[in-house]
Amino acid sequence: MGVITAILASSPVRKALGLLLAATTIALLVLNLRRAGERAGRLAERLATTENTNAIHRQMLDAASRRPADRDALAQRLRDGQF
Repeated sequence: MGVITAILASSPVRKALGLLLAATTIALLVLNLRRAGERAGRLAERLATTENTNAIHRQMLDAASRRPADRDALAQRLRDGQF
């Protein structure tokens, strides 16, 4: 036990362990930033898809609000050339 303590207490080993700890911390930070970026990209894609879907629904509702009320109204629109 005394030998391990002496090795860990030496200055070069402590410096190497400090550098290893710093490198590991930086690597984990970079990986975490990458994952956060991927997550943000997926959320942005989902938002764009939702906005596109909502725009299509609005167009469908707008078209449905302008449709003829019954067959007679449809026939009248066709005769008037409004279709």
